Amino acid sequence: MLHVFDMDGTLLRGTTANLEVARQIGTLAELTDLEVRFAAGELDTKGFSAAIRALWAHLTPAAVTAAFAAGPWLAGIEEVCADIRRRGERSVVITMSPDFFARQLLPLGFDQVVASRFPELPFTRPLDPANVLTPQDKVRIVEELCADHGLAVEDCVAYGDSMSDAPLFRRLRRTVAVNADHHLAGLAALTYRGTSLSEAYALARTLLARPAPDRVAPTGDQASRLPSTR
Repeated sequence: MLHVFDMDGTLLRGTTANLEVARQIGTLAELTDLEVRFAAGELDTKGFSAAIRALWAHLTPAAVTAAFAAGPWLAGIEEVCADIRRRGERSVVITMSPDFFARQLLPLGFDQVVASRFPELPFTRPLDPANVLTPQDKVRIVEELCADHGLAVEDCVAYGDSMSDAPLFRRLRRTVAVNADHHLAGLAALTYRGTSLSEAYALARTLLARPAPDRVAPTGDQASRLPSTR
């Protein structure tokens, strides 16, 4: 079984890696403007990443580490990773955010972190747009990981919160929307609202105890599962 976790808005509750770095180094206003332009469709993921590369020309590893440590992470991440590994299953984080932030999740117990690849800090080389992930890349990466580890896509469960997770939620059947927005409505098998990854993971394990469900429309404040009418 492969557990696929989004980071921004999912593991990192109510915020993003970029916002946390911007808050740490005093560029929150500039980053917020980029977020607005991205939401309006003026920037795609590659354009957004190029803009933050320019904005953070002097970013240091120490500042990133401090931003990571200060982030509002869901509770129970290490416990969930340990339980997944104890069962002989695998866990991966797939995020479009920069790898210099996301890879700090590895010591918490994830088997792999896949993120947009940036030059080493502080930046001395340009960003290669080919290394920036898009929402559709999440589907490709999961399919490649399944092939690498002898799994079928039916052997996956995904945890996500927003538009960037929608392609993967359409591809998979075992899915948990975690503090999600409207983009995952009707796509997730279960929905969770709260501050504990352990609780969201406990819901996911109920999906693994039975055959992969049809798509469902999540309702209710914490969790629900209703048959789809599609």
